[in-house]
Amino acid sequence: MKRAQFIGISIAGVSALLAFVLVKGMLNKPTEEKRVEVKVNSVQVLVAGADIGLGQVTNEGSFRWQEWPADAAKGFITDKSNREAMRQLSGAIARAPILAGEPITPAKLVKAGQGGVLAAILPAGMRAVSTRIKEETAVGRLILPNDHVDVILIRRLRGKTGGDEYVSDTLFTNVRVLALGQQIETKEGKKSAEGAANTATLELTPRQAEMLLLANSLGEISLALRSIADLDPSNRGPGVGEVLNKPKDGNAIRLLRYGVRSRAMGVN
Repeated sequence: MKRAQFIGISIAGVSALLAFVLVKGMLNKPTEEKRVEVKVNSVQVLVAGADIGLGQVTNEGSFRWQEWPADAAKGFITDKSNREAMRQLSGAIARAPILAGEPITPAKLVKAGQGGVLAAILPAGMRAVSTRIKEETAVGRLILPNDHVDVILIRRLRGKTGGDEYVSDTLFTNVRVLALGQQIETKEGKKSAEGAANTATLELTPRQAEMLLLANSLGEISLALRSIADLDPSNRGPGVGEVLNKPKDGNAIRLLRYGVRSRAMGVN
């Protein structure tokens, strides 16, 4: 091989090697990450610093400020609208359970001096009325606050023949139980009301409240627990059942005196 040819081949080989190294370096070069910062218009929103239970009295430590998109902060308490909100809401009562990090709205809290816990959770226009209960008339005391029940009145009437007739009237349907005794919130893991509560407080309209108080003087009130599958999704409140002056030939049991065997009439 001539010297000129050898030099040419050597130069070509070196050039090919350099080209290979350069190409390999370009292929293995890490891709540069480009970060584009998009500035979002945000505000500081007042949220719950920890879980706040129904009826719990709050303090300044119950709240904190959290960054929130300004477009989604409508109706919330912001640092721009009220920087002193923590201090002002200290001592307020929760009208409903509030989860940690959930934005605070004025409707979720009632300030001290505006009523007690029960008045705070009672919807506008409704009344809280209590009625006597016992184990056999309240589903074995397994009814809990926020359950829905039907209210049934059992009363005794004097028949034309001198016998006693026991009549059942469904006064109201789909009634929310506000409290059992003084328990207004279901404790985690509890399957029944605490203690031996002998009263149930129900959420009724003003007219229904009058009817229940009258019914308490006429006979015995029983509560029939409703399934959660039957709850009214439109939340239209309690319904009215049968009126108190229901005809006697309805759901009655007639008891005949003087040793004559009793017989049932019109029992469904």
